[in-house]
Amino acid sequence: MLAPAMAFLGIFSFLPLAFTLIFSVLRYRLLIPHIPSFCNLQNFFRLFTDSQFLESVGNTAEIVFVVILLSLVGGLALAFMLNHEIAGKRLVRMLVISPFFIIPTVGALIWKNLLLDPAGGVFSIILKQFGLSPVDTFAVMPMAMIILIVVWQWLPFATLILLTSLQSLDTDQLEAAGLDGAKGFDCLLHITLPHLMRPITIVILMELLYLMAIFAEILVTTAGGPGSATTNLTYYIYSKALLEFNVGTAAAAGLLAVVLANGITFVMTKHIKRSVGL
Repeated sequence: MLAPAMAFLGIFSFLPLAFTLIFSVLRYRLLIPHIPSFCNLQNFFRLFTDSQFLESVGNTAEIVFVVILLSLVGGLALAFMLNHEIAGKRLVRMLVISPFFIIPTVGALIWKNLLLDPAGGVFSIILKQFGLSPVDTFAVMPMAMIILIVVWQWLPFATLILLTSLQSLDTDQLEAAGLDGAKGFDCLLHITLPHLMRPITIVILMELLYLMAIFAEILVTTAGGPGSATTNLTYYIYSKALLEFNVGTAAAAGLLAVVLANGITFVMTKHIKRSVGL
């Protein structure tokens, strides 16, 4: 009964991973594919002396940490707001959720060409109306723009998860705490936030897995630049394999990325489970 599922995993998961492992120990370039040669672990050693690879690791960590932090803070604020009766609540909820259903490539192009283009973008037109000069934000602060786009895409996910958890909170607990003299901040600190710890854990782990592999947002906006200022691990692997045709180094970087992602996820899962009592 398990044979079809195992065959599917073997073809689409294990087989590519096996080929990646093989290529990682070969000196293999797409321009000369007929003469690959075994190079032991030289591809891996070369990565640790490659400043661009080390910078891509740092950029990946920066994107993951900042996006998770901002999406959690913003998601909490929006969830608390949407959990109360406000004018135009349905419209606000629709506007908050809508970015999550936009394809990453399309979303990045909207920000780059429609909103932030220094020549004819919406924000540039607004600045010109006030006599201010437009700024090419993707050239001046490229990493901040990448983070802005990714936060805009992932904020709805955090908001939905946290809002659903807030709506499941037993209001009798809050009423009982109020009758016992607890203030609003005390209820937030000792009742609401502990209730939200499990959904917060889900948000962190889900975003961690996806954010380490973002690619489209970087490809269509900065192409990893200026220089390698916005090159993350995924774009580094892409550039090595399909721009420099160095499949061996790209495969080695891919294996390191898999090990790094699984290691971080394992450590964080153990730590978060212990902290929330799962």
